[in-house]
Amino acid sequence: MSKTVVHVLRHGEVHNPAQILYGRLPGFRLSELGVQMAKAAAQGLAERTVVHVVASPLERAQQTAEPIAAQFGLPVGVDERLIESANWFEGKKVSPGDGSFRDPRNWWVLRDPVTPSWGEAYRAIAERMFAALHAARVAAEGREAVLVSHQLPIWTLRRYVERKRLWHDPRRRQCGLASLTSFHFDGAKIVGIGYSEPAAHLVATSPTARTAKGA
Repeated sequence: MSKTVVHVLRHGEVHNPAQILYGRLPGFRLSELGVQMAKAAAQGLAERTVVHVVASPLERAQQTAEPIAAQFGLPVGVDERLIESANWFEGKKVSPGDGSFRDPRNWWVLRDPVTPSWGEAYRAIAERMFAALHAARVAAEGREAVLVSHQLPIWTLRRYVERKRLWHDPRRRQCGLASLTSFHFDGAKIVGIGYSEPAAHLVATSPTARTAKGA
């Protein structure tokens, strides 16, 4: 059987001076540091056999994919299945103490953390991401592909593949900015999952790395 690797890359830091949960809102692009993170991710993949690059339609994901695609002389494809999850709090501030979670008028939205009640169901996220993962595996059969997506969809996909419950503590996600979650296939079977942070040295300098909204 053919050995294939699909790397699922989280985008770099986003310019978000208002510190809102930007989710699927248009116009949120990489910060200058985020651009450097994207370049670091590309450098981390330089010795790989990448033949397929696809990204979420959101600007920050497309930007993150560009240096990788350019490095391998490839176009950047778009897959809607890689998009950020829908979230009721999109466009609002959600940091501790800013009011959105403390306002009793919003508590009804937080009633069910398992589905969850405030956004797209974890199961729906997992299924669309899993379909995108296998589509990339087919496109890059015997070599490697890169998919650029967002923190929650990537972490949900990983938990789904690992057969873990999908609801989780967001503070425990292993999915840093510009990180790679790599799925190793033997034929159509996933035989391993790797994780790396090629932009870790840059993330350490980011004041928003721990509080990136709608990432």
